[in-house]
Amino acid sequence: MSAKTEFNDHMLSLALARVSEHAAIACAGMIGRGDEKAADQMAVNAMREQLNMLDINGVVVIGEGERDEAPMLFIGEEVGTGNGPGVDIALDPLEGTTITAKAMPNALTVISMAPRGTMLHAPDVYMDKLAVGPGYPKDVVSLDMSPRERVEALASAKGCAASEITVCVLERPRHQDMINEIRETGAAIYLIGDGDVAGVMHCAEADLTGIDMYMGSGGAPEGVLAAGALKCLGGQIWGRLLFRNDDEKGRAAKAGITDLNRIYSRDELVTDDVIFAATGVTQGSLVAGLKHRDGGIETETLLLRSKTGERRRLSCFHPIAG
Repeated sequence: MSAKTEFNDHMLSLALARVSEHAAIACAGMIGRGDEKAADQMAVNAMREQLNMLDINGVVVIGEGERDEAPMLFIGEEVGTGNGPGVDIALDPLEGTTITAKAMPNALTVISMAPRGTMLHAPDVYMDKLAVGPGYPKDVVSLDMSPRERVEALASAKGCAASEITVCVLERPRHQDMINEIRETGAAIYLIGDGDVAGVMHCAEADLTGIDMYMGSGGAPEGVLAAGALKCLGGQIWGRLLFRNDDEKGRAAKAGITDLNRIYSRDELVTDDVIFAATGVTQGSLVAGLKHRDGGIETETLLLRSKTGERRRLSCFHPIAG
């Protein structure tokens, strides 16, 4: 592979941070305005514009949906100048459209990049997810365990009582039985209304967030994004695609997935080195939200590289004309 086409994660990571920052800034005026679609579209427009400035031969593998559902940043869309390495791109221009519209915590712009062909082309279906942070034995918990068994196994590995475990769960009616079973163990539950990429990332820094484990079903594309983050931060994640009808099974076939019951580990969701950037939109526990200063906006971005384990927190002031 020539120097021109090599996946230079060191240099590309800084460029990726700028892409994430610009997407966050673009929807700053929509925080708390109640218009989810407008906020998302502004972030999409800005992210696409910035990606097309990069010297990459990029393909969106996790994006805004299929071509007929999304006019920009759809799955399969080519981005970049074409003069550079072939890369897979997974993105969510605004992870937490509802919480942005309501000015609630932990809305992010999220994007990751890896060499071409190394990210799972997850169809837009649900995924059953389970994640824990670093420092535990391999496969300490599994998707085949019940919620109770997961809590008890993690508590045993951590050397604590089940009542000292905190589990992050997306607050949805479909999770009520799981929530009840977790609470029966004495464990605490941190409920989130949206944004399960951030939810998974919380368990990677349990000493800061107080969250030990994530479980529940959510979007499969977000599962791939979360796997990229955990590949950088450390930790384990497993995902199993869930299908409600034949149409969703057809989406899987279109993506080249033949084993509909397969459980994917972190390194099967993202198989090679990956870079990851997340910029805060609303105030959050992972990164600070956008702050309006005299003459501009201040951003905070978490920038990660799996190859080196580097974690950067970039604070940047962006002057705004007028």
